Amino acid sequence: MEDIKAIDIMNYPNQIKDAGYDFNEWEEWRQVATTTFKPFFPLGRFPITPEELEQHKHIYGTAFYPYESLDAFIKAMDKEGYDKVCIAAAKMWSYRRSFKLIFDFTIDQVNDMVKKSNGRIIGVAGYNPFRIAESLRDIEKAVKDYGFKFVYLHNISFGLPFNDKKLYPLYGLCSSMNIPVSMQVGHSAEPLPSWVGNPMPIDEVVMDFPDLRLNLSHTGFPWINEWIDLVWKHANVYGDISAYMPKSLDPELISFMSSGRGNAKVMWGTNGMGLGRGKKQIMEMDMKDEYKKNILRDNALRFMGLE
Repeated sequence: MEDIKAIDIMNYPNQIKDAGYDFNEWEEWRQVATTTFKPFFPLGRFPITPEELEQHKHIYGTAFYPYESLDAFIKAMDKEGYDKVCIAAAKMWSYRRSFKLIFDFTIDQVNDMVKKSNGRIIGVAGYNPFRIAESLRDIEKAVKDYGFKFVYLHNISFGLPFNDKKLYPLYGLCSSMNIPVSMQVGHSAEPLPSWVGNPMPIDEVVMDFPDLRLNLSHTGFPWINEWIDLVWKHANVYGDISAYMPKSLDPELISFMSSGRGNAKVMWGTNGMGLGRGKKQIMEMDMKDEYKKNILRDNALRFMGLE
């Protein structure tokens, strides 16, 4: 089949080196480099120097530190066949360093990327449930003034289940503005609370906000069947497979997204792990061409209301 102009539903400003983010500054990321992501980091930490990047790029490819500038990133999008990439002003909490934000990207930082990209970057706002009023003001500004298309919630790092009262102001605002919410669902690869990633409390959220579109990001692992259940049965619930390579997904999930049962609801995202490898694996998978197009592009357009 012809190449599909993909949409990356899940990415971050630090995908571009100009963002100036240092993973090694935070204990959570340093531990990841020795545990769940160990195969990618023979140094036991994230690479720092150009020499280290060059020496080990055969292992991690373009993951984590891929592109020198926004211009280089746009060129990579063209090369790998991406129409648009969603960049999130993510807020992620640290339990290991004086209770600070490990990710604290701003809407202005992301909007600068949006403007310089000539429409290739889609802006995504973030939410800090410990700064509710401030976050809601930022979200309104991001949507109304900057044209951002949804909000990304990393409630796991804040230790909050999906039906926590600190998250309901976000759901209410986004429901009233017809703006979707995406959230990490499943375990945390970092040393952060995982039990709050169990997706079943989302049932309550859907009952309370039936018109709100939700994206359950990161496959829901290890609660894959619960993730499938929610995406399957709720009209406004989608799911993305970001942070995982498609060919390594659980067989149950591959069956779900490769069939009419779930194909119109599952989206592709890189999670900042490089543009090429994951998309290539989807293109090589044994499924209908229209299903590949749904996963790589059309479902994201529907989720964002851009179809």
